[in-house]
Amino acid sequence: MNENKRFAKATWSIMEQLLEVDNLEEALAGSLDIIVKTLNSEAGAIWYLDPKADRLYPLFHIGPVDISNFSIENGIGLEGVVTRTGESIMVTDPANDPRFEGTVFEDGGLATTTMLCVPLNNLHDIIGCVQVVNKKDGSVYDSEELQLCERMASLAAITIDEKGLIIPETETKEVLAALKNVTKEFPSGDGVIKVLKGINLEVYKNEFVVVLGESGCGKSTMMNIIGGMDFLTDGELIIEGRDFSHPDDDALTEFRRKYIGFIFQAYNLMPNLNAVENVRYVAELVDDPMDAMEAIEMVGLGSRAGNYPGQMSGGQQQRVSIARAIAKKPRLILADEPTAALDYTTSIEVLHVIEDVVRKYGTTVMMVTHNPEIAKMADRVVKVRSGKIASIKKNLHPLHAEELVW
Repeated sequence: MNENKRFAKATWSIMEQLLEVDNLEEALAGSLDIIVKTLNSEAGAIWYLDPKADRLYPLFHIGPVDISNFSIENGIGLEGVVTRTGESIMVTDPANDPRFEGTVFEDGGLATTTMLCVPLNNLHDIIGCVQVVNKKDGSVYDSEELQLCERMASLAAITIDEKGLIIPETETKEVLAALKNVTKEFPSGDGVIKVLKGINLEVYKNEFVVVLGESGCGKSTMMNIIGGMDFLTDGELIIEGRDFSHPDDDALTEFRRKYIGFIFQAYNLMPNLNAVENVRYVAELVDDPMDAMEAIEMVGLGSRAGNYPGQMSGGQQQRVSIARAIAKKPRLILADEPTAALDYTTSIEVLHVIEDVVRKYGTTVMMVTHNPEIAKMADRVVKVRSGKIASIKKNLHPLHAEELVW
């Protein structure tokens, strides 16, 4: 396919995304994905301008670096210059471009070799910018590719004007856990299999983050490393400022007890203990646990506290496992496919409990799932592909569990 046909197809796809999709956030994220794939880019972002703070914040970004917690002062850096002046910028030689002072992607470890940044202009104001960074084949962007980005930005701005994009107040999040250039290798015959290939991700306090990806992409391995159930090969794992990259046995035991609660797909309840005893058994591992009965009541099973796992449905058993996790008062709850074995109605009941844990009690929850519908509940959606972070998207208006349909 020649360039003209390829760009025409991309423009048409972007028009379909923006003009025919009801969910504007999904449409904008999908349009960015089209641009990044069409231009064969390593990374990209849609930035929006908060007029009160006079700062730019990333709505959606694609690529191996997590820039969720970055912001840029309007007028500073190339992104800020674009939103201040309303003029597009193309960088083809950063080392000899006097305008270039780096990008936030470089702060995350992705050196910029070429870049496009174009303004989002509605009928009245500049509301942000669209940015793509680096071509995977090592070439530089050209004027035709710049025009494609400008067309996408124009269509996006028109659609935002027509449909409206309500941006909640922005704030810098406090980092709970951070993976920095994490790799994971497993021995295989005479060689190794590289499952994680340089993961950069921050998990924030009081957030619900959902991780999506195909089987074998590395999402569960990534979560197991965060939870101290597996060990990274290289890179860093930082929890609340402490380095847990290579903990000794005592530090690992403290880490699992103090910081992490687990919710498994298979429940993992002890069959010879009733519901409240299952919770109490785990709660007793920490110094200041929640009362086991209080945790059982929090998940709506007060009347079933004396029941054994064999006397409860799958959904009830999963709620006991959630009670067991929260009874430790962990900083972070890791949930691995917690609804995979449940029907729709029971899944919604379980997700409603998880939602309460995050929204009412301020616990951070990181959930791995194959179900993209569940991602609509999350504050952020992380997609993993082939051992790398493929994209990170903020949900500006997360849905409630009862609003999900699949």
